[in-house]
Formats: sequence, C-alpha cells, structure tokens
Amino acid sequence: MQELFTVNNLWMMIATTMVFIMHLGFASLEAGLTRSKNTVNILFKNTIIPAIGLLSYAFVGFNLMYPGADYAGSFFGFAGFGLPLPEGWDTSNYNEGYTFFTDFIFQAMFAATAATIVSGAVAERVKLGPFIFFSVLYVAICYPIVGMWKWGGGFLDALDTSFYDFAGSTIVHSVGGWGALVGAALLGPRLGKYTSRGMTAIPGHNIPLATFGVFLLWFGWFGFNGGSVLSADPGLVSKVFVTTSLAAAAGAFGALIVSYLMFKTYDITMVLNGILAGLVGITAGADQMGVTSSVIIGLVGGGLIVFAVVFFDKIKVDDPVGAISVHLVGGIWGTLAVGIFGDLASMSQFISQLIGVVSVGVFCVIFSGVIFFVMKKTVGIRVDEKEETEGLDINEHSMRAYPDFATKD
Repeated sequence: MQELFTVNNLWMMIATTMVFIMHLGFASLEAGLTRSKNTVNILFKNTIIPAIGLLSYAFVGFNLMYPGADYAGSFFGFAGFGLPLPEGWDTSNYNEGYTFFTDFIFQAMFAATAATIVSGAVAERVKLGPFIFFSVLYVAICYPIVGMWKWGGGFLDALDTSFYDFAGSTIVHSVGGWGALVGAALLGPRLGKYTSRGMTAIPGHNIPLATFGVFLLWFGWFGFNGGSVLSADPGLVSKVFVTTSLAAAAGAFGALIVSYLMFKTYDITMVLNGILAGLVGITAGADQMGVTSSVIIGLVGGGLIVFAVVFFDKIKVDDPVGAISVHLVGGIWGTLAVGIFGDLASMSQFISQLIGVVSVGVFCVIFSGVIFFVMKKTVGIRVDEKEETEGLDINEHSMRAYPDFATKD
C-alpha cells in the first residue's frame, strides 16, 4: 500500500513539473508572435505571473477553491488564509494518491495559467502595473471561486447531472479566455491594426520561437491532463496521453485545412494555434473519450480557431497571439463536447455542460470587466501612443531584448 502511495505521489510531482514548464512555452509562444520591441515586456509578464500564482494561491486561493465539505453545493466558501497542515498530511490518510503539499503544488501550477492567457491577448499595449494588479486579483479570487464550483464540490458539481470538466477546458482555459476577451476589448486594438483600408496584419518577429513554445506546451499538456488523473493508474493515464495526443494532432489538421481553404496558403501560425485548440478542447473529457471522438474534437477545434480569429478581427478585437480563439472558443467547444461524445453523453449532461459554460462566462466577464473598467477610468490601462510606437521594452523596462540588432518595428 505504501509503495502504491509513493508511486502515485511521484507521478503527481512529475506532472507538476511538466505543467510548470508550460509557462516557458507560453512565454516563448507569446514572444514569438509579437514584435521584437516588446519582447522583454512579454517575458517579464510571463515570468512574474507564475510568481503571482504561487504566492496568491498559497495565501488565499487554495482555501477558496477547496473550502471543505461544509460548503458543498454552494457558490462560495473559504477555509482561511495560508496553508495549515491537516492531520496525516503526508500519508494516505490525507489522500490515497498524494500528500497535502503535492495536492497544493499541482493545483498551484494551474492557477497562474488563467492570467497567462490574458497576457497574450492584451500584449503590446497594456500598462505593466495595472496588468500585474489584475493578475493578482484574477488568480487569487476569480479562478479559485470558479474552480470551487466544480473541483471544490460547489454548485456545478451538485447539479442533478454533475457538470464535468476533467482538467479545465472551462475552469482553467475559458476563465483565462473570458478575461482575455474583456481586457482586449477595453484596451482597444494596437495602433495600425485596423484602418480605413481594412485590417493590417502585424506579424510576429520570431516564428521559430513560437513553434518551440507550442511544442513545450504540447509536452507539458501530458502532465496537465495526465496528472489530472490524480494517480498513476496505468490504464487511465495511458488513455489520457493518447486522447491528448490525438486531439492535438487533429487540431493541427483542422486548422491547416480550414486556413488553406480560406487563405490559399499554409499558415504555420494557424497550425500552431490549431494544435493548442485541440489540446484545450480535449482537456474537459480526456479521460472519457475514445480514439475517434478525440480526433473529431481536435479536428473541429482546430477548424474553429481559424473562424474565430477571422471573427474577432471583424469585430476589431485585437488579439496578437490568438489566445481568445484558442482558450475561450476551444474551451467552450471542449466542454460542450463532453455532453456529445463522452462516456456520460446525454441531453442532461449537455445541458449541465452548457450551464457551466454560461455560469463561468457571466462571472468572469463581470469580474474582469469591473477590474479593467475601474483601472481604465482611474490609473489607465494602456500605454500612450509614443510608448506603444517605440516599444514597451525601452519605455517600461529601459532595455531591449536584442540590443545588438537594429529593429524597424
């Protein structure tokens, strides 16, 4: 029994390190898909966000998300500040799969992801100070409250047909996606993005770096989904690895096919985001899907991304990296797909999934909307035109990512 506990706990810690490395993936992807004059700013945000996530989740977030049985079926609960050790924290008396600290650190790795998603959508024009302030509140309060609704035994878990979100298509990715949508909309587009002549593409400066980032994220997703089994069960972990891989691969082809039909070119950025869309889409039901359903979810998710990118450009919501399309649209699709393709698929399950999507969306839009709007009207959330033109690196950080190279942007 002790050997099984040790093996389970070891896998959880390995999965935790794999999720942690995803932050380097996000940083690389976001930096690669934006302009060189903003690279330091991108890297700074993606460095400070994991720090925010760990500290805020330890201080308040973990006990907001898992307040205990007294708050079962409710909308809110809080078990106190800090990380008080429960009795038997390091034995199977706490959990048959892992210790208290393993439980915390695995969940903490997820917490910062929501703010990282927002970072990409508001890139190249958001003020650093207000963004950090927003990230603290979003990670410390918004994400844990939503997480409690399902993973902490809250009202979504208590529905007659329980809402299902295995590893966070909604609870992690859509939470970030809704915040990203609100932030990008209130910030407005980058200078020169939308003109009287139409939409102007603003290409990223380093596609190899963006590609490296996506493969890091794909690697980390094995820990993201595989670790969410919460044990080293060989059958279920291996199944999750397969469904995750197939959805990602199909997402690449979904984006490739749709983008080629629409634009008559092989767009690597669409394929990269198609892979991520497949990963986001399978995350809600990676343990429930078969081979065929995983491929369908990924294929549809990858295709949806292309339509979503075009749609957001039409309504002039400027998202430099496609984060809203990947994490919000992909997250909604994956969550609803559980009610269509999952082992528990039924009309009642689909309705529960829809309730979860709408509930999380309304709460996150209100929460992020209030924060961004108040900051916009007080301290301001956007750098001035001169700073945006010159680049955030030199104005916010007094340095350049590539000081030995002249840049035109």
